Amino acid sequence: MADGHSQQQHDYHIIDPSPWPFIGSVGALVMAIGGIAYMRYLNGGEYLMFGVDLANPWLFFIGLVIVLYTMFAWWSDTIKEAHEGHHTKVVSLHLRYGMIMFIASEVMFFVAWFWAFFDATLYADEPIQILRNAYTGGQWPPAGIEVLDPLHLPLFNTVILLLSGTTVTWAHHALLHGDRNGLVWGLTLTVVLGMIFSSVQAYEYAVAPFAFKESLYGATFFMATGFHGFHVLVGTIFLIVCLVRAMIGHFTPEQHFGFEAAAWYWHFVDVVWLFLFFCVYVWASWGAPIAHGH
Repeated sequence: MADGHSQQQHDYHIIDPSPWPFIGSVGALVMAIGGIAYMRYLNGGEYLMFGVDLANPWLFFIGLVIVLYTMFAWWSDTIKEAHEGHHTKVVSLHLRYGMIMFIASEVMFFVAWFWAFFDATLYADEPIQILRNAYTGGQWPPAGIEVLDPLHLPLFNTVILLLSGTTVTWAHHALLHGDRNGLVWGLTLTVVLGMIFSSVQAYEYAVAPFAFKESLYGATFFMATGFHGFHVLVGTIFLIVCLVRAMIGHFTPEQHFGFEAAAWYWHFVDVVWLFLFFCVYVWASWGAPIAHGH
């Protein structure tokens, strides 16, 4: 009778007390304060808190290290729990719900940048918007702006990212059919393609004929594409972790939420790029002078 009452009678996982939510929140707070302090430092100003000048670059990076370590340790605990059999069908379903909500929040994050972009492009000639006209000359792209050729590096990167979507899908299907070799090769190719994309975008930024702070065009362009590039970098790291786990043998056809989450995230990155390519690179640059060689 006592043994029967001590056994788990439900499909949920009651986790052990964990320090990571508290440590992660402390790291995020330190990183947020440090980010403000870093910007004050770059502008040569002060950032006084409790009588202490915090204007320095180090506080931000201390917070960043705490957050990154929390992510590593927390996710390591989650992987350990999965191997111990705690991730039942109900728990796995709720993990998927969590990933869906995370991606939904990321969608809204990019909606904000697209909103700013379309506000600038569709209402560039609004007479009441004096400040904006000072930057745009009442047109979009703004007067005097040379744009990147959308059929050159941007199109190349579009093909690269679409190919990476097919290779990660290949890896997923290989996993479902128990083909570990196909899983490893599919993930390897996806990681390589992600690195190529990031390298090409870095080169594109280096040769861009406009700067971030010289015009509203540059600001909206670099914020939208830059945050996407950051997400590609994060997704590539995510896939590298999955590749290492696949080589170790962590994933099975029945249990592979970590890989599935990475694949969902990567497809999300693909879709956002398609919108960026057609809206920012093609539509919003139509008719503008193209910078020679770019």
